[in-house]
Amino acid sequence: MLNTKGMRFPIDLILVCIRWYAAYPLSYRHLEEMMEERGVEVDHSTINRWTIRFLPLLEKVFRKHKRPVGVSWRMDENYILAKGGWKYLYRAVDKAGKTIDFLLTAKRDKKAAMRFFERAMQANGIPAKVTMDKSGANKSAIDQIIEDKDIAVEVRQIKYLNNIVEQDHRAVKRNTRTMLGFKSFRSAANVLAGIELMHMILKGQMAMPGCEGLSFADQFYALAGQIRPA
Repeated sequence: MLNTKGMRFPIDLILVCIRWYAAYPLSYRHLEEMMEERGVEVDHSTINRWTIRFLPLLEKVFRKHKRPVGVSWRMDENYILAKGGWKYLYRAVDKAGKTIDFLLTAKRDKKAAMRFFERAMQANGIPAKVTMDKSGANKSAIDQIIEDKDIAVEVRQIKYLNNIVEQDHRAVKRNTRTMLGFKSFRSAANVLAGIELMHMILKGQMAMPGCEGLSFADQFYALAGQIRPA
């Protein structure tokens, strides 16, 4: 279970707040008001600290229980406002729409795209196909990895085939629109990890023993139970 030593709020309340924030288009002030209506006085800044602290831990544990994905990948990047400027969320899904991986970067270039592909391949194996838009940086990155690793990957730059990942961006955009930008790169990365986590659970990508048939919320709480205090 999450280590909440020194906190005056019970773990059940913390989990409800961070789940709602990552799963739905709510602001911290929305949650503060919702908790107040339930007789709980918790400041929105406190909820903010909970999300930044705990959501990446939950996403990290989820990776151990993530179902395998397909070998035909659709890759694209999304724009995220953080620290007053645009950052770039690289994402990929398979042809069934299952999330392969994601990575927030400060720049949108070949180096950033290579970091994303290497991370995704390390966790999910080598794809048979990668479909992307006409981005020269992304194409150069995957070509470099193919050469360096001496692997066979079919690369396609066909925009209409990438509609799956572009449509999948909407779940992220829906939530971040309410957040009106992040104050730091770290907070953006941590909260986005939570949003992606909720999206993957909702898409049925968690394969943890005993969770078959559980609701979306109960799968999240079961995942939290897998974290061992430091």
